[in-house]
Amino acid sequence: MTDPDQVMKFPFPDSHRLDVPTEFADLRAKCPVQRVDLPYGGEGWLVTRQADVKTVLGDSRFSRAATVHADIPRTKEWLNPGGDILSLDPPEHARIRKLVSGAFSRRNVELWRPRIEGLVDELVAGMRAAGSPVDLVESFTMPLPITVICEMLGVPAEDRHFFQRFSELMFSGAGVAAEDIQDAATGLMSYLAEHVARHRAEPQDDLLSELIAARDEDEGRLSEEELVTLGMTILAAGHETTANAIANFVHTLLVGGLWAELAARPDRFDTAVEELLRFVPLGGSESLPRVATEDVALGDVTVCKGEAVFPAMVSANFDGEVFTDPDVLDLDRTHNPHLAFGFGPHFCLGAQLARTEVRIALATLLREFPELHLAVPEAEVPWREDTALIRGPRRLPVAWHPQAG
Repeated sequence: MTDPDQVMKFPFPDSHRLDVPTEFADLRAKCPVQRVDLPYGGEGWLVTRQADVKTVLGDSRFSRAATVHADIPRTKEWLNPGGDILSLDPPEHARIRKLVSGAFSRRNVELWRPRIEGLVDELVAGMRAAGSPVDLVESFTMPLPITVICEMLGVPAEDRHFFQRFSELMFSGAGVAAEDIQDAATGLMSYLAEHVARHRAEPQDDLLSELIAARDEDEGRLSEEELVTLGMTILAAGHETTANAIANFVHTLLVGGLWAELAARPDRFDTAVEELLRFVPLGGSESLPRVATEDVALGDVTVCKGEAVFPAMVSANFDGEVFTDPDVLDLDRTHNPHLAFGFGPHFCLGAQLARTEVRIALATLLREFPELHLAVPEAEVPWREDTALIRGPRRLPVAWHPQAG
């Protein structure tokens, strides 16, 4: 049972690597809906079991829109400025999501497969030309999704610095000034506004031109500000998560001694990818909060109207009531209803694209570099420490020549 008088500090201490804080397992067993004290805004509720997490993510009584400009419990000093699709509730959320969801459907993503495969082959050729060892982040995992999302939106790759800085700040943790966030957002919005104007004058065969046409044909479907903000969100979220996921999966397989084994057993590949999605935490120990719009019974507590709730998807993916031996990385796991891409209305819009990029990238690396290994001791791999929502190595030095000894 949850002790209503017990309040834990949250977020939990974190190594910034791929470890899952042990506190989550204790809470799932003893206090699945736990009162927590956040660095800013006071106290809220942390939810750790999958069934409850899915309730928070899928129940309309838990609102993202209610977090906008609200001094709610949070990990960052700055308030949620809103304006993006991640801060909307239905039906406004569905109105905008419907406009762009077709571009990320399974059918449309399959049309991109040849281009993604071609890019992966180009990057592999570049790695071979550079020679072993290389930094996999710089030479492979980052340029792949950046190039894909830029091409989908018709953004020149050389202009990616406009949104890379914004995405770094958007996914950052505590210590980032609100002014820095605003300056980066203003700069990106200005760039995208000009980019939209160019595409409006000379439409291209890309997603942005489709959105411009939808907006111009019926202004009620999408405002100009929503159009620009949607472009910002897609650009920022469309590369950071996938780039870090690929790097994290490679790292996990290498340090776990599973790379050569999986390279020799491609029949295990499909289940292996889904298991990596479940097992390897992409985000930090906190998720985007919701606010209860009325009193809601959750687990053995009542979340009162106006209280903030943090659904911990990383914890839900280790729930022993859902997964057999959840702490084991089982590449043959077949029953795997993980929440790596979320749940409910805000289920990741780019999930199909991300899966496709990850699958093509990993399959090619396993085939081309079956003897891949870290080029430095594991302890010397530098990890990002300035981010709360995304985690991954800053650099991942790898080599593919046979290891000495």
